[in-house]
Amino acid sequence: MTDIGGLGGPVGRIGGRIVAAWVPTHASQRPIYGMDTDVTHQVEDLCAFIDASPSPFHAVATAATRLEAAGFVEGSPDDGTGPRYLRSSGSLVAWIAGPGRTTGFRVLMAHTDSPNLRLMPNPDRSSHGIRQLGIEVYGGALLNSWLDRDLGCSGRLAVRNAAGMEEVLVRLDRPVARVPQLAIHLDRGVNEKGLVLDPHTSLSPVTGLGDLEHGAFLATVAATAGVDTADVLGFDLMLHDLAPSTLAGTGNELVSASRIDNLLSCHIAVEAICGVVGEAGGPTPVVVLYDHEEVGSTSATGAGSPMLSSLLDRLLGDASLNSTDSLACSVDGAHAVHPNYPDRHDAGHLVHLGGGPVLKFNASQRYATDAPGAARVRLAAERCGVPLQSYSQRADLPCGSTVGPITAAVTGLTTVDLGTPQLAMHSARELCACSDVPQLRRLLGELLRS
Repeated sequence: MTDIGGLGGPVGRIGGRIVAAWVPTHASQRPIYGMDTDVTHQVEDLCAFIDASPSPFHAVATAATRLEAAGFVEGSPDDGTGPRYLRSSGSLVAWIAGPGRTTGFRVLMAHTDSPNLRLMPNPDRSSHGIRQLGIEVYGGALLNSWLDRDLGCSGRLAVRNAAGMEEVLVRLDRPVARVPQLAIHLDRGVNEKGLVLDPHTSLSPVTGLGDLEHGAFLATVAATAGVDTADVLGFDLMLHDLAPSTLAGTGNELVSASRIDNLLSCHIAVEAICGVVGEAGGPTPVVVLYDHEEVGSTSATGAGSPMLSSLLDRLLGDASLNSTDSLACSVDGAHAVHPNYPDRHDAGHLVHLGGGPVLKFNASQRYATDAPGAARVRLAAERCGVPLQSYSQRADLPCGSTVGPITAAVTGLTTVDLGTPQLAMHSARELCACSDVPQLRRLLGELLRS
């Protein structure tokens, strides 16, 4: 990997190949009752984005394809004006520099990673005539949601070539793994006492029958990628649910999909910056899609890296930052009130599916929103006619965090946390409202322009 543009991290592009690429088809194409065709199109497009992006590396490739279709060119801040982007492993940053832009920035941030099951370096194992995989749990996954699902495998391979090494994206979209649950006959108290899973011993997926054969699973992956197993020098592979994204509910008013947290925000952020291409004046629009948010963001491509701050410094050059014209928005999922567990929410901050985007607050700085930042978002929402909800965690429950506070600390920019309400966050399958998709899209577009 090389440092493209000198933005403080290992930045490189995939070596010209996306192997086993898959173009999703959404047979639903059904109208969402009570909503116009444009809303239906936006939601179907979100589903296509999610299905094309089973790993952070695929999410970056999907975003890059969409950016290029809108006129973005891969490059560095030294390449002059115009829409530009660069990618760094599972992360991507895009911006539009041009004459007439102020020395302020409007930054939209999201993350490409989601909790899942990832393969160990030596994954093959066998027990009682059944082949399995050794996995690690990535992020705060709801472990039970990975049981009894048909699982594919995706990620990247580091492959030997004449120049040394290239990266190859790969995905196996067939049921190569499954974590079968223990039958109730052998765990009679499970419904009364609750299911307890050991992440090391309970989640080893079954891949077939036979004795241990080291390298067998990697050989299957390499064959799908069209490379020799002996040339695979390393890999970052993970399992994904094979069920495609779909519209759900009696009126198709819901989106049921994997990785809504946080590919929904990635998709809408990319669409928002593509929507301001060609517009002159105002702050410089920037979109950052980070990897590793689910494990703390401390990495070369996470929010704790110098990727964003280095980009902003390069774009500023000798000019001074206009802080009053700058705003960073961490766009991530928000907890909608669960109808079966309303007691888990603060009664004064109930967030509803279909109620519009959510501003998130936390006194302990787990979210970065402060009064001036919230005011600016509320003004933007008023201008574009989007309703806003407010979320604050119950004081007796620990609160999760986002890239917002990290970005605020690294860049010094006024930063807010906002996002879309959803249910089943960190499950292998999540749920959100169709109507919230265009609402967030409108708000992010207004924040980039205003």
